[in-house]
Amino acid sequence: MPVSRRTFLRCAGALPLAALGASELLASTKPRVAVIGAGAFGGWTAFHLRKLGCDVVLIDQWGPGNMNSSSGGKTRVIRAIYGPDRIYSEMVKRSFELWEALDATSAEKLYVPTGVLWMMRSDDAYVRAALPILHDLGYKVDPLAPEEAAKRYPQIDFRGVKSVWFEHRAGALFSRRACRAVRDAFDKAGGRYATAAVEPGRIANGAMSALRTDAGGRVDADLYVFACGPWLGKLFPDVIGNNVRPTRQEVYYFETKGDRFQAGHLPIWVDFGKHIVYGMPGIDGHWFKIADDTRGETIDPTTMKRVMTPAGVERARAFLAERFPELAKAPLLSAEVCQYENSPDGNLIVDRHPGAKNVWLLGGGSGHGFKLSPAVGEIAAQAIVAGKEVPKQFRLDRLPALVKPKTQFERR
Repeated sequence: MPVSRRTFLRCAGALPLAALGASELLASTKPRVAVIGAGAFGGWTAFHLRKLGCDVVLIDQWGPGNMNSSSGGKTRVIRAIYGPDRIYSEMVKRSFELWEALDATSAEKLYVPTGVLWMMRSDDAYVRAALPILHDLGYKVDPLAPEEAAKRYPQIDFRGVKSVWFEHRAGALFSRRACRAVRDAFDKAGGRYATAAVEPGRIANGAMSALRTDAGGRVDADLYVFACGPWLGKLFPDVIGNNVRPTRQEVYYFETKGDRFQAGHLPIWVDFGKHIVYGMPGIDGHWFKIADDTRGETIDPTTMKRVMTPAGVERARAFLAERFPELAKAPLLSAEVCQYENSPDGNLIVDRHPGAKNVWLLGGGSGHGFKLSPAVGEIAAQAIVAGKEVPKQFRLDRLPALVKPKTQFERR
């Protein structure tokens, strides 16, 4: 649908900024903001901007949590162990607060607590580095001897596991459902949502002009926020380009029987070795999720075939035979083919476009951003409206110095 200047609502006044942690406003009149992309980053940013009193329109070509986006799919994990990266553990804590507040107002359940079982095949420095941080934040993590863990969770074969850690404050998010709930909360706060494809405007004299829609309309705003996931590099080749690299990832859901593989009987788990494989118990049915965090092939998110491969299923079954032998021959219920949108160092991207003062870029979720999105949106909104400084590891100026690609787990 076309989106015009009339799409925006003039706000009568702003909410108290002190309640939201913003220290100052750069202008007394709130700007009109267009947020492009209704995934987790875009949706939460639009919501926070609206709560700060801005006129906001949120636009997505296919809708919030659609299967083409990096926020699509059934479920995501939320956990606070992030090795020595304190900023992410702090963001998880804030995100928990915001996810739970949203969950309390949602008609559908968004979060299921399960805990996370970390099974370390060799060095457990990644977990140990996080322990003092989580202690400061009030998060409990217990060490378990593999023999003790095997008694507690007989569904798991712990052969090859050197140490085990149980993170208590962790669980599962219904991702697609959550994106829609954020959009609904944004609507209730007075924001406007539109389904449309848009193209960036022309950048000249340090600013971007109005956006163009697929229906021939225009989107006029004071500020433009692009949270376009794996398409961010294509939209801004000179600024982002290959610094957001989409990779193909396959996720599988196998059928289970009885309660042994349901939440309450089994936690979310991470098998931490040369490959990092993770999964979760059934939280709304008799299924068992398994996914390999290893980065897949680089793809074009527009043309990628979203069909599972026999080789991928075979690898998943081989892992099940090793770690969850009861499920080695379990029926495959469904599969999801999605993408990570990787930054070179696994850190997020939240920054102003260096050549357009009215444009902000959000992305680089790198396979771990969904859980953080409430805090990401808050950071972005406070930077845009109140001039709050963005953490240096999220800024664009770090990218030219990066040489060897890393993931979140390789910064340990």
